[in-house]
Amino acid sequence: MISYHDPRAPSATPLTPYGLHTELRGSNRCRVGFLANGFPDSEAFLEQVANAMQTRLPGMTPAFWNKGNASIPAPADMLDEISDGCQALVAAYGH
Repeated sequence: MISYHDPRAPSATPLTPYGLHTELRGSNRCRVGFLANGFPDSEAFLEQVANAMQTRLPGMTPAFWNKGNASIPAPADMLDEISDGCQALVAAYGH
């Protein structure tokens, strides 16, 4: 019999469920924002995510933004535009 060792240590921080969400299934129309972080191909990646989501959510209209620099927070005016016009946001991070 083969047994596997899990090298992860127990976490000292208790897991907290993420409570912020938007129900998009069943919606006839929803606008979802996609915020690229500025890394190469982050826009192309989010376009693929949007395409995949549209196959499951035909009433979804995607909107795209790119903050242009992964090392800075998104500008306040961009965040205002996103929050005023979208029901949800998918943000890319990392590379």
